[in-house]
Amino acid sequence: MLTALEVVTVVSVGLMVGVEFAVAFVINPILNALPDDSYQLGRAHGGRMLGAVMPFWYIGSVVLSAIWAATGWHHHGTGLVVTGAALLLVSVVMSVLLLVPINNRSKTWTPENRPADWREQSARWDRYHYARVAVLIAAFTLLVTALV
Repeated sequence: MLTALEVVTVVSVGLMVGVEFAVAFVINPILNALPDDSYQLGRAHGGRMLGAVMPFWYIGSVVLSAIWAATGWHHHGTGLVVTGAALLLVSVVMSVLLLVPINNRSKTWTPENRPADWREQSARWDRYHYARVAVLIAAFTLLVTALV
C-alpha cells in the first residue's frame, strides 16, 4: 500500500511541476509574443482555468506527501519526504500570499478595463512564479530521491 501511495504522490507532484514549468517557460512566453490585447486575454483565461484547478492540486500534493511521511515514518527516505512536503507547503503559502492576489485581479481584466500597470503586475506574477517553480522542482526532486 505504501508503494502505491509513493507512486501516486510522485506522479501527481510531477505532473503539477510539469504544468507549472510549462506555464513559466512555454505558455507565458508564447502569450508574451502576442499583441497586448491577445496576450492579456490569454493570461486572463489561463488564470481562470488554472486558478480553478491548481488549489486542489497543490493541497492534494501536500496531503499526499504528509500521508506518505506519516505512513512510512520508519522507512528509508522519510526525511526527504518530510522536507519535500514542507517545500510543497511553502509553495502553497507563496501562492496564497504572492500569486493568488495578482491572479484574482488579472483574471477579470479585459482590454477595456485593465489597469495602466497590467504589464508590470503580470511581470511581478511571473517572477514569483519562477521562484515557486524552483521550490516545486526541489520538492519533486526530494520525493523522487526518497523512492530510491
